[in-house]
Amino acid sequence: MPGVSPNPCRTGESLRILHVFRAPVGGLFRHVVDLTRIQAEAGHRVGIVCDANTGGERAERALADLAPHLALGVVRLPMRRNPHLVSDAAALMGVRQRVREVGADVLHGHGAKGGVYARLCPVQGGPIRAYTPHGGSYNYRPGTPLHRLYMGIERLLARATDVFLFESEFVAARHRIYAGGPERLARIVHNGIAASEFEPVGTVAAAFDLVYVGELREAKGLPYLLQALSRLKAEGRRLRLLMVGSGPDTDSLTRLADELGVRDAIAFEPPQPIRPVLGRGRVMVVPSLAESLPYVVLEAAAACQPLVATNVGGIPEIFGAFSGGLVPPRDVRALSGAIARILDEPAETRDGRAKALSDSVRARFSMNRMGADVLCGYAAAMAARPAAAQPAPAAA
Repeated sequence: MPGVSPNPCRTGESLRILHVFRAPVGGLFRHVVDLTRIQAEAGHRVGIVCDANTGGERAERALADLAPHLALGVVRLPMRRNPHLVSDAAALMGVRQRVREVGADVLHGHGAKGGVYARLCPVQGGPIRAYTPHGGSYNYRPGTPLHRLYMGIERLLARATDVFLFESEFVAARHRIYAGGPERLARIVHNGIAASEFEPVGTVAAAFDLVYVGELREAKGLPYLLQALSRLKAEGRRLRLLMVGSGPDTDSLTRLADELGVRDAIAFEPPQPIRPVLGRGRVMVVPSLAESLPYVVLEAAAACQPLVATNVGGIPEIFGAFSGGLVPPRDVRALSGAIARILDEPAETRDGRAKALSDSVRARFSMNRMGADVLCGYAAAMAARPAAAQPAPAAA
């Protein structure tokens, strides 16, 4: 893409890196966890600043497991999902204090809220500011007044961004179209997964017909999945669906399932590691209305899980040559038809296509490459800074 430059990847020294983001949950958190491990193993000192009120016990356990790699520790501050003048100002001051305490060389913001804090942090000179959007505000109802406001803010914040590390071509294009402005230093850094995740999970006996893993939110297209399940039931297919996750629309989705007469065909379970869940379903369904580059699709594809997914966001980038089989979002007929076809086809055909997609993902979405590309982005941003703006080496 324009603005993506082949810069050297070596900084010549160990860096002090602070990752700033709001919620320690989901794909964004997984991305930060993976980067932290890779950067720490490469000899850099890494820390995290995130929200104090989300993630629950699962986030606490994940952060505790990550602690040996966090030389700069974890600071958790109250952060609200939506803009809030008082709360955001307090969090911003907390980020500034942490930057000063650890002498950060890199302040890497993730997601809309983390991107705001990382780029507005009032520290003279100091760290380079890197930003990975993870979809966020770029995907929020394009064309609406609120989306135009968000994109106006992104346009202003771009001036304080030393390097964009877009996780998909899709989000990079959205930035050009909706935020615009002068070109900035940017790289496409696809999410990556580990070699161990390409081990097929297999399918347990008495598996569910369909499985969904993710947030229970309408934006994930779940009302359309429930309607597709109802449509298939009317055609004489009594399918069982396992839904694993949590979210703000759990109650409304349960009511809709009741209204459609499919509640007894659905098992709801709380968030849990994805690989054991994949083996409990014959086909995974991803009916999203908007995405960036979802880990859940990468993880399922790597594990040779048969997939039905919508043609949105960066999902076609994952499917590559196989993207012709993706279905339009918000199309119940197309979704139900795709589900019926994949369940009806011979197992060897379905499994063979899943294996081919897994091999394709293995060749294009390496975790090690992701980590190297992020460090290359940091190095490029440092090299592009005027000498007078370079931070002084931090004390050991």
